[in-house]
Amino acid sequence: MKFIDLSKQYQSYKTDIDAQIKEVVDNTAFIMGKKVSELEATLAKWTNTQYAVGCSSGTDALLLALMAIDIRPGDEIITTPFTFIATAEVISFLGAKPIFVDIKEDTYNIDPAKIESAISEKTKAIVAVDVFGQCADYDAINAIAQKHQLLVIEDAAQSFGATYKNRPACSLADFGCTSFFPAKPLGCFGDGGMVFTNNEEAAEIMKSLRVHGKGTHKYDNVRIGLNARLDTLQAAVLLAKIAHFSKEVEARNTIAARYTEALQSTVGTPIVAEGNTSVYAQYSIRVKDRGGLIEFLKSENIPTAIHYPKPLHLQSAFKNLGYGASDFPVAEKISEEIVSLPMHPFLEVQDQDFIIQRILSFYNNEGR
Repeated sequence: MKFIDLSKQYQSYKTDIDAQIKEVVDNTAFIMGKKVSELEATLAKWTNTQYAVGCSSGTDALLLALMAIDIRPGDEIITTPFTFIATAEVISFLGAKPIFVDIKEDTYNIDPAKIESAISEKTKAIVAVDVFGQCADYDAINAIAQKHQLLVIEDAAQSFGATYKNRPACSLADFGCTSFFPAKPLGCFGDGGMVFTNNEEAAEIMKSLRVHGKGTHKYDNVRIGLNARLDTLQAAVLLAKIAHFSKEVEARNTIAARYTEALQSTVGTPIVAEGNTSVYAQYSIRVKDRGGLIEFLKSENIPTAIHYPKPLHLQSAFKNLGYGASDFPVAEKISEEIVSLPMHPFLEVQDQDFIIQRILSFYNNEGR
């Protein structure tokens, strides 16, 4: 059994994917070929945004957005400690300071009620994360940002295809940044990412930044930039997959509903806030005796993962920020209880039933 079965996905769409790849190989436009702009237009329409800028990863998508708003050393950016390191890593990379705010216990997303007290005269932006495929509360976040004249970046690395109050993920803030890492709900065959915005000037800056700060002339660079382009081959793969994506999101929700119905009386199951839909980038449950459960499931050849075992404020890379244990008690509590189960659109009913049965067996028979 696989945690995410990309092989089944490829075999299902092989004809479409191979045809897209062959077209790129035949015309040999491997760098910034026409399929990059085609994908940008397709996904801008999908997210109901005016501009989409393809780039080399979800991490670089965040970095490009921060660079486009001229984040500098000494600036402060408010974000969550319950996320992958990339969210705060790019802030530190630019010499700015991540200011962490605790999360909500139901959705695991940043708690808007705790943001305002973290704002200082150095605060320039808020980076909210759509954890596990569910959007944060952007109406509340944007209201705080507007009050204090801050920009908001949506880290939608896990939520492409989700909605918030009938609005699509990646369109909910000044910038929406997503990842096409293979394990994401919409993934390519390597690294890839995209930034979405309605700000034309920022979009043009990011298009320049992703190609070494290129100006109108190839060898007249107008700013210090990056090598952060989206490969044409990866764009081709995504163009093939997006045609099937709505069906996959529906399948993810069906699988999640089956998990929840069977497990909710035994373990803590995901809560989707009213007005939200999720793409279930992970299906994560909260449990007692996590280590025992993981070892038991491993003995049954059922893979698991922990997203995330240690909040960012307790990781060695951020020791200089001066945070310590108990500073963000909700994030710390969740990190000790969370475990992710196999989740992908091709998970067979019999495999899911086996996973469910073994979890119920562990807790019911062991008296946990």
